[in-house]
Amino acid sequence: MTDKSTDLEAALAACAKGDRRGLRDIFDAEAGKLVSVAQRIVKRRELAEEVVQEAFIRIWTHAHQYKPERGSARGWIYAIVRNRALNMLRDGSREDLIIEDQLETIQDAEQLEQIMAAWHRLDHNSRLKECLGRLEETRRRGILMAYVGGYTHGEIAGRLKLPLGTAKSWIRRGLLTLRECMA
Repeated sequence: MTDKSTDLEAALAACAKGDRRGLRDIFDAEAGKLVSVAQRIVKRRELAEEVVQEAFIRIWTHAHQYKPERGSARGWIYAIVRNRALNMLRDGSREDLIIEDQLETIQDAEQLEQIMAAWHRLDHNSRLKECLGRLEETRRRGILMAYVGGYTHGEIAGRLKLPLGTAKSWIRRGLLTLRECMA
């Protein structure tokens, strides 16, 4: 377990006890990345900020539900943001904007570069980096797109030019392989 994971777990524990410093610590450590994930899903900065604001309220009010044995603190926090963003899309509270295909293609390429850069920035001695490095490139990219970039399985399948079922299977099997490697 890394120091950051321990810090986030401690911050969630503090939130569960009503200590506002815990929420501030989570905000300071993760807010920028959380906005990026939400923006990838809802496509607009102001909506992404709204998603993250709602997510922090949920983190504050539901921190007592976090269970370390069920997953990392970071994963729990990011799942809340991702789910809030997807709920916003489903609820129709997002205005659809017509974006030129060319602009979207450029943004997708930049997003993919940022996602892969996140993997490359991991500490070279990190167990996660080692385990991700053992995966085949396309499977690694799919997992990173889902869990770093916030892409849906359908978006991953489209960008990797794979059938949806194949993308889902690769991600599921890749996660199982990662879990075994990390154990």
